[in-house]
Amino acid sequence: MTGTLVLAGTPIGDVADAPPRLAAELGAAEVIAAEDTRRLRRLTQALGVHTTGRVVSYFEGNEAARTPELVEALAGGARVLLVTDAGMPSVSDPGYRLVAAAVERGIKVTAVPGPSAVLTALAVSGLPVDRFCFEGFLPRKAGERLGRLREVAGERRTLVYFEAPHRLDDTLAAMAEVLGADRRAAVCRELTKTYEEVKRGPLKELAAWAAEGVRGEITIVVEGAPETGPEELDEAELVRRVRIREEAGERRKEAIAAVATETGLPKRAVFDAVVAAKNAAQQVSP
Repeated sequence: MTGTLVLAGTPIGDVADAPPRLAAELGAAEVIAAEDTRRLRRLTQALGVHTTGRVVSYFEGNEAARTPELVEALAGGARVLLVTDAGMPSVSDPGYRLVAAAVERGIKVTAVPGPSAVLTALAVSGLPVDRFCFEGFLPRKAGERLGRLREVAGERRTLVYFEAPHRLDDTLAAMAEVLGADRRAAVCRELTKTYEEVKRGPLKELAAWAAEGVRGEITIVVEGAPETGPEELDEAELVRRVRIREEAGERRKEAIAAVATETGLPKRAVFDAVVAAKNAAQQVSP
């Protein structure tokens, strides 16, 4: 008999949000893999749980090396509990590598559902929640960050991101540049904690607010691209969409074809708009 890998959600702020099953699993696990063993100790103390299983660290720096060890424990019949600092394991946290390895070996994987910053932020944002996509953290380098944002410039689903507080102003400014200054968004800070704050508004206003300095755990929710009909698109908007795709690495022919597909317009109409903009730019250059 093989063991079971249990992914356990932990509170993202308020320890009272811990699911009742979490305490039971912490007490029963034979091995507990924790992103931060000190935080695990604080959590078990707050929940009044006495752990008897072996506790090991499992974080980004040792995830690759420790995964085989944990898989062998599972293969030997152990019940292994995986917890991260906050939220669900493997969602922008360690866990995916272990889950994939366990699944490959035919080991049972289950979960103790718990708080999620992604869903909490989405729910309180005031933005559409029927369709959304989670994009995790954007790249730290400015050029790569802009490139990643250009990839989703036409995405109609609501976008959810994590971000570090010291990069928030740069990220919001980049979003305003690529996605549109007036695109609605919400910055959710310190969710479920004492100083919880949800700041809503256009990206340009949120970028100006963040420039003054923001602290805490940050989740950003951004409105998807508008579902604009062909009759509502002017030539400038068509050119803008083509330019965004070109800057992301697409050839002009491919970019024009993609914009035509997403707008429902003939490729010729998009091509003519690009040529007209190019000619106009040449006429005004010295």
